[in-house]
Amino acid sequence: MNELLLDRRDDGVVLLTLNRPDRRNAMTDAMTGEWRRTIADLAADRDVRCVVVTGAGNAFCSGGDLSWLAERGAESVPALRDRMLGFYRTWLAIADLEVPTIAAVNGAAVGAGLCLALACDLVYAAEDAKLLAPFTSLGLHPGMAATYLLPRVAGVGVAREMLLTGRTMQGAEGARAGLVTRAFPRDSLMAEVMGIASAVAANGPIATRLTKVALAGGGHADLDAALRWESLAQPVTMASDDMLEGLSAQRERRVPRFGNS
Repeated sequence: MNELLLDRRDDGVVLLTLNRPDRRNAMTDAMTGEWRRTIADLAADRDVRCVVVTGAGNAFCSGGDLSWLAERGAESVPALRDRMLGFYRTWLAIADLEVPTIAAVNGAAVGAGLCLALACDLVYAAEDAKLLAPFTSLGLHPGMAATYLLPRVAGVGVAREMLLTGRTMQGAEGARAGLVTRAFPRDSLMAEVMGIASAVAANGPIATRLTKVALAGGGHADLDAALRWESLAQPVTMASDDMLEGLSAQRERRVPRFGNS
C-alpha cells in the first residue's frame, strides 16, 4: 500500500494525501521515505503551482509513529538526536517549496501532524477538527519545530497554553485564535480548499513565488527592509512575460494564461 498518494491536477495543483487511515495517518518510516522522495520531486517540477496536503479517512495526521520509543534504551541521546533531526527536516521540507502550500486539516492534527499543517502557507480546517500538541503529557519535550511554529502562527500565549497544558482546540476555535487560516464545515472542506488552491495556481508564477519569499518567517523585519525587497522584486515581475500576459488579460477581460516561468 502506498502510504502517500499523489494526485496531479491539470491546473498545476498537486494533492498529497497521507494514506494510513487505519493508524490515523501516523508518520511511519515508510510514509516518511515516500514523503522525502515526493517533496524532492515536486521541488524540481516547474509545472507545479500549488501543493495541498490532507489525510485519508477521518484524521489529518496523528503525528510521529512513536511505537519505537518503547525500545529507546537501545539508542543513545546523540543517536536519537540525529534520528529526530532527520525526521523533522524531512517532513518540514514542505516549507522550502517555492510554490504556495495549503494544509486541508480534515480531522485530528496531533503533535507533529499539527506542526506539519502549520508549516504550510495556508491552513484550512474542518470546524470540528481536533488540533492539539500533547507532547508534555507524554513526558516529551515538544518537537517538529512546535516551539517555533505555534508562537509564530498563533502567538506566544496560544503556544504556551497548547504546549504546557496539552489542551485540544477545534478547528472553529483555531480559526478565531489565528492558529488556522479559516475553518469550514467538514463536508465542504475539500471543495473549498481545492477552489482556493486553483485560484492560487492561476496567478502569475513568478509573482507568487517572490511573494512567498517576502512573507517567509512572518514578513520583513521593518518597513525599510520591505521597501528594499519590493523595489527589486517588483521590477523582476515588470520585466517578465507574466506581467504582459496579466495586463493583456485584464484589458481583454479574459482569464490570464500564464506560462511555467
